[in-house]
Amino acid sequence: MAETLTAEQILEAAQDVLRRFGPSKATVVDVARALGVSHGSVYRHFPSKAALREAVTRQWLHRNHAPVAQAAKADLPAPDKLRNWLSTLFDSKRHKVLDDPELFATFSALVKENSSVVADHIAELTAEIAGILREGVEAGQFAPIEDVDGTARAVFDATNRFHDPGYSGDWAQDGIGEAFDAVCSLVLSGLTTQAGREVVQSH
Repeated sequence: MAETLTAEQILEAAQDVLRRFGPSKATVVDVARALGVSHGSVYRHFPSKAALREAVTRQWLHRNHAPVAQAAKADLPAPDKLRNWLSTLFDSKRHKVLDDPELFATFSALVKENSSVVADHIAELTAEIAGILREGVEAGQFAPIEDVDGTARAVFDATNRFHDPGYSGDWAQDGIGEAFDAVCSLVLSGLTTQAGREVVQSH
């Protein structure tokens, strides 16, 4: 297998090893053993254990982000699109922790190790929010926004309870759906109220 070994195969094996042994015990040797190759073969693709763990983390976040990225492209009015985007992000995170809590805990630990990967992920998420905000402003569905990027980050931070893994213990609690709806409604009200007033005044 060494001659045809790909980075993708190594990442898949690394995920399985992390799942079985946990992030504190999993080693590159374990990954190599799972693939039936020497650890040198793994190092040819990833120069260090840290580089491999970073790549696994980036891949995991990218895969989990796929439905959220799709929601950012939905053909909906901006307020509906933003609510749907936030709901998709929350549902994606919540299903991961409820469906496979051990794997979620493993990757949550890896995420904490890789601040640059997390920063890139958050930048991607806030850029999608910013895109929706710009669409809404241009369509007159949101009030004019002086700092779109800053407002996008504020929306992201305001909904933190529903996507930050640190709050995952709340996601199975009764009433979490109602709490999410309340926060979304508050955020959207702040974005649309002034726009609504301008429409009324124009008539």
